[in-house]
Amino acid sequence: MLRTPLRTAAFYARRPLLATGAAGLVAALGLLSAPAAQAALPTPVSAATARTYLSELTVKAEGSADGYSRDKFPHWITQSGSCDTREVVLKRDGTGVSQGSDCAAASGSWYSQYDGATWTASGDVDIDHMVPLSEAWKSGASSWTTAQRQSFANDLTRPQLIAVTDNVNQSKGDKDPAEWMPPRAAYACTYLRAYVQVKHYYDLTVDSAEKSAIQSKLSGC
Repeated sequence: MLRTPLRTAAFYARRPLLATGAAGLVAALGLLSAPAAQAALPTPVSAATARTYLSELTVKAEGSADGYSRDKFPHWITQSGSCDTREVVLKRDGTGVSQGSDCAAASGSWYSQYDGATWTASGDVDIDHMVPLSEAWKSGASSWTTAQRQSFANDLTRPQLIAVTDNVNQSKGDKDPAEWMPPRAAYACTYLRAYVQVKHYYDLTVDSAEKSAIQSKLSGC
């Protein structure tokens, strides 16, 4: 997860208003009322498959965070030309995204599946790891090579990376589904299917509370 400072009311109050009235305030916050297209996250496995995958995961007490560092998961590596992983996901998950010669997103809009907000500034968007890096470390990645951790942190093939509202991503931190779920309930099933698929693919463990919470929530999917 790419963490950025938590947005506060004072922060938004400092932004220049682009118009007057309620519509102007919405625009000033970078939020659009019209729904946007679904993020282009690689389609997760079905709920039935996710339940099967969950049953196959090793249940084990969560490991220690000792030795963990985000630097041990080299991320936002170059994917092609001057485009790194973050810029690839911003382009993939956004609508009408234009990029400069350095591949940085110059304009566009991003719909955050986690909270239903739409942003028009890429700086308001984080790229979240569905399975957080620290969670992966405590679930088996501590024994991986740096190359394996790099692949995990930049995985564009599995449903592991998604563009979302930055401070919602910050609120998630390194929590698993027993501790945190997207505030937008409509995305819960997709989130769990993706989370389980990633853990299964990388042969990561789950602790008992984590498995129980996922199992319970998946039953309604």
